[in-house]
Amino acid sequence: MEAESEPYVRLATMRQLHQAVADLNRARSLADTLQAVADGIVTGLGYELGCVNLVRPDGDLVVAAFAGNSAAEALITGRVGSRESWERRLSMGEPWDELRFIPHTDGWVLLDDDVPQWHTDGPEPRFEDEWHPLDRLYAPMYASGGGMDLLGVLSVDRPRNGRRPGAWGREALQMYASQAAIAISNARLRANMQRALVRLEREQQALRASEESFRQAFEYAPSGMAIAEMGGDQHGRLLRTNDALCRLMGRPASVLRRYSFADLVHPEDIGTLLRTSAEGGRAELRLGRRDGTYLWVSLRNSVVADTADGPRFLLTHVEDIEERKRNELNLAHRASHDALTGLPNSAELRSRLSARLCERPHSVAASAASSASTAIEALDAAYGDTGPSPAHGYRADGFEGEAAPDGGPYDHHVHTVAPDEERDDGSKGLAVLFCDLDGFKSINDRFGHHTGDAVLIEVARRLTTCVRDGDTVARLGGDEFVVLADGLAAADAADLAVRLRNAIIPPIRVDGRAVRVGASFGIGWAECGMTVEEVLSSADQRMYVEKRSRSKVHRRAG
Repeated sequence: MEAESEPYVRLATMRQLHQAVADLNRARSLADTLQAVADGIVTGLGYELGCVNLVRPDGDLVVAAFAGNSAAEALITGRVGSRESWERRLSMGEPWDELRFIPHTDGWVLLDDDVPQWHTDGPEPRFEDEWHPLDRLYAPMYASGGGMDLLGVLSVDRPRNGRRPGAWGREALQMYASQAAIAISNARLRANMQRALVRLEREQQALRASEESFRQAFEYAPSGMAIAEMGGDQHGRLLRTNDALCRLMGRPASVLRRYSFADLVHPEDIGTLLRTSAEGGRAELRLGRRDGTYLWVSLRNSVVADTADGPRFLLTHVEDIEERKRNELNLAHRASHDALTGLPNSAELRSRLSARLCERPHSVAASAASSASTAIEALDAAYGDTGPSPAHGYRADGFEGEAAPDGGPYDHHVHTVAPDEERDDGSKGLAVLFCDLDGFKSINDRFGHHTGDAVLIEVARRLTTCVRDGDTVARLGGDEFVVLADGLAAADAADLAVRLRNAIIPPIRVDGRAVRVGASFGIGWAECGMTVEEVLSSADQRMYVEKRSRSKVHRRAG
């Protein structure tokens, strides 16, 4: 099972990787992109050295960028290694999916080949998975478009934690290599397009030749391209699209000419499109395809003129980023959800709970709102306005109206209040049900972790099916679960706990064997003025009170 801190480590790694990929997309030239790739290995992936070896037109690989050591950078940048030597390294490396690892025990035969190399000094490893100064790890980059044409190789040296990367680190490096290949390919494409546009502006006397050059670059570009009207009643209407964009959108060019990007964009992304600058603007948004699905794309705009004094048009480069977005969402989900059950993990539970709480107790906030209301009424009376002010309407909790910069009584926060359990007056709040399984340890000890994991998965499924769509079922770790259910009265929460316990009690079949677990529930209430830890601790304590109060025979299971 995962250590409790691992989700936090994964979330931090995901954020660093996301920032490194974002830096690649901000690079303005091919040289900047190559250096950003090398820097990302050091700053985003946590290696001490990062090197970008780029395939030249003759097939050999040149050290195009280096990061992590200025002395090494000055020594080997620009040096060339033969394609034969590189292919030998990649073929003899131990496959880590698409990565290639050569341990120091095998790499001694490569010390005298012509591949430029640099190794950090360090002591001999003390344990099995410690990084050796002569270990080598390579991440091949392949050209986009689904082919296997080698674009280059990323070589890394010495992870900062001193250990050979595990599954998570390997996946991050492999994903980064894929994004780096896309960024380098796009940088080359942008450079070619910019050169074509410069020729169109400078070669006024060779307009036909320039038009043909532009047409070739436009029509046969591997990414989607579109030309739209700029200004006038038809501003933004697509005038021309290339084959790549038609395939991407699943629509023929004749149909696309009826639309603008504003007609195709996802409703939630229309604001992003409208905020995108026409000149040099870039946006990531979703466009609708013919089959009704939406595709994540990156739009990059440039303005071109038909002639020197003629009308101007908008040239838009459309890049498919669906896979990157899917990877980002997958990484975010894995960092915030339990790997075994798929439920939100402890960090995600605390984040959702924290979003509902503020530091001010409801009673203090309501008093402040009442004072503010009285002050406003006094001002209105002083200026002869005895009617209600349209700019200052109040709900019963005193939190509707203009937002104050200091988070004062005019903010829009709806305070979370615990219902009165003693009077049971029907008031409702955010219930926090802390669940601890009874008898789970004996199942683990008797039948092994495989059976225990299967039980946890089934319990998670049963809990999820018993709650409403807006409720949260999370796994804190081990055999502890938490349910967040909003809008419940005290009696409703007690009924929910009974339903959840009854759902858990029926036998669970694992490998032809029926096992049983029970459950103890503690019901706490989230309330503004409390911290997340106080809310969870309150529910946890009530759970232990409930567990002790039940007879021992009712808590046996398995």
